[in-house]
Amino acid sequence: MALPSATPPAEPAPSAPDTLVPGWKGVASDWASDQDVFKRVAWGKVMMWIFLLSDTFIFTCFLTGYMSVRMSATVPWPNPSEVFALTIAGVEIPLVLIAIMTFVLISSSGTMAMAVNFAYRGVRGKCAALMLATAAFGATFVCMQAFEWSKLIAEGVRPWSNPMGAEQFGASFFMITGFHGLHVSLGVLYLCIVAFKVLRGDYERSGNYQIVEIAGLYWHFVDLVWVFIFAFFYLW
Repeated sequence: MALPSATPPAEPAPSAPDTLVPGWKGVASDWASDQDVFKRVAWGKVMMWIFLLSDTFIFTCFLTGYMSVRMSATVPWPNPSEVFALTIAGVEIPLVLIAIMTFVLISSSGTMAMAVNFAYRGVRGKCAALMLATAAFGATFVCMQAFEWSKLIAEGVRPWSNPMGAEQFGASFFMITGFHGLHVSLGVLYLCIVAFKVLRGDYERSGNYQIVEIAGLYWHFVDLVWVFIFAFFYLW
């Protein structure tokens, strides 16, 4: 009489490698595992966030140093409304150029947001066009900033001297706006490269348009930093 064969125990089904455990146990599980800590997050996006965080520290140090220098200056600080005024048709208009620069840069955030939207919808023509429009806004901003620099240099403002008042004004102005202008210039080049690759169909083959969103993160950061520079440097 044949004995019934023993049924081997069923092996447990392997758990999905990207299963997320809720709550604080999930946080501990993520950091203790040998898998990627940032599950379901593209490394390119994570690296951009880390870069932007480090850049935030730099701009915070610059603006904090500016406020400290301005409050401790023993010589009267120049009035921004007078320093950055433009004479149009015989009328002196305060901060008119700065207002236009701010409007241009904030508008570029709108075109960049629409570019990201069209990228994920797979409409590469409109995505590339909007990215190039964003780059054009950025280039316009840099050109107006160059005009602003040339105007102040012609009036005798230098990083080490200032005929209008406190000498620290020139150093603060050229350092902070120059560093931000460098970010905008690099962003314009970055957007043009990505827009060209979008138009060529590089990302359509892979089906991954995250690079457009990553470029958008950088550009929105540049715009946000300008809001703080505008508030602390031009309105204070």
